[in-house]
Amino acid sequence: MIKEFDRLNDAETELMLKAPILVCILIAGADGTIDRKEIKEAITIAQKSKKASGILKPYFSELSQDFEDKLKITIQGYPYESTQRTPLLVEELASLNAIWPKINRDFAVSFYESLKEIAEKIASSSGGLLGMKKVGTEEARFLELPMIKKPQ
Repeated sequence: MIKEFDRLNDAETELMLKAPILVCILIAGADGTIDRKEIKEAITIAQKSKKASGILKPYFSELSQDFEDKLKITIQGYPYESTQRTPLLVEELASLNAIWPKINRDFAVSFYESLKEIAEKIASSSGGLLGMKKVGTEEARFLELPMIKKPQ
């Protein structure tokens, strides 16, 4: 288990483990469609994150296990329509703000930054002219993850 999560209850731990997946779904589905390129990019990010170093290494090591299955199961747990799905994801991700004070500040800041990097990679993985890594308007609204405050 991840030592930074020692002071969290089960629901908070689950949210921390699910947060990158929620970010993937939010950004990928912001335009109304979660396409194959975005799913593939999310899986690639998880595979690369296994090799992460530093304070997030144990976290990403655990997250990357069965990531594709976790992602697909999580997607199925939300409404298909983005107008119904997005508010649920935003509300759930906003719950991270209450968790920041309970975990190591350096871990929280690194985690927050990694979520923003994931959002950027997912947003630029699909769309644009001939698929040229352009971020769509809908994705741009959530790119900075405005529902999540930077840990203090």
